Amino acid sequence: MGKLKAILVDDELPSLQNLEQKLIEFCPDISIIAAIQKPEDAILAIEQNHPDVLFLDIEMPRMNGFKMLEKINEKDFEIVFTTAYNHYAIDALRISAFDYLVKPIAVKELQNSVNRLLETRSKQIPEKLEVLRQNLSDSRTQNDKITISTSEGVEFFEINQIIRIESSSNYSKIYFKDYKSIVVTKLLKDFEEILVPYRFYRIHNSHLINLSYIKRYIRGDGGQVLLQNNDIIDVSRRKKEEFLRLIS
Repeated sequence: MGKLKAILVDDELPSLQNLEQKLIEFCPDISIIAAIQKPEDAILAIEQNHPDVLFLDIEMPRMNGFKMLEKINEKDFEIVFTTAYNHYAIDALRISAFDYLVKPIAVKELQNSVNRLLETRSKQIPEKLEVLRQNLSDSRTQNDKITISTSEGVEFFEINQIIRIESSSNYSKIYFKDYKSIVVTKLLKDFEEILVPYRFYRIHNSHLINLSYIKRYIRGDGGQVLLQNNDIIDVSRRKKEEFLRLIS
């Protein structure tokens, strides 16, 4: 595979130059074809040059990164969002499976992001952007969708259809309301970070459950929970007190 052609967009010149310098110095698989401050100029450059990846600042005056994307017709490039703030948009980016970098951008985080781009090229950017738009526009509810990469491609699931997720080494097995399950190459802690705001709780080192699907708590040393699909899951002793407080 050749180098990935990249366009960088950030209204703040020091941030733009900093990202450009780090990509040149530490990411040899990236070829920068443009580094642009004005979103209007970036739209034209994208349509003319067809980049493989867009590094896009979220916060820009007049036209932020999300608004800029709405004005681009052919969204056939990967997107890595950059932001100076760890704010509400981060949650939406996580469940939409978009990569993001928080400024000041660390070299290791940047290299990890580029490596992910090289390993996985998504062909469903418009669908992922639609999930992101929905998750940004609505108040946070379990009707939000989560984007999950599987062996078949990228799939979209409503969060309220997930009953539980179980860890298995470097994999996670997701159990759904309709009794089907899938195995994905994503760590349980990554799902925990994304789903805790949606009433999920990690009751055990290997188990993350949707609190909305608890049928009964069974008393014991740590105890167990019976879920609505009749799965019985152990509660670890160290999680018991916090868990009981959450469901009381």
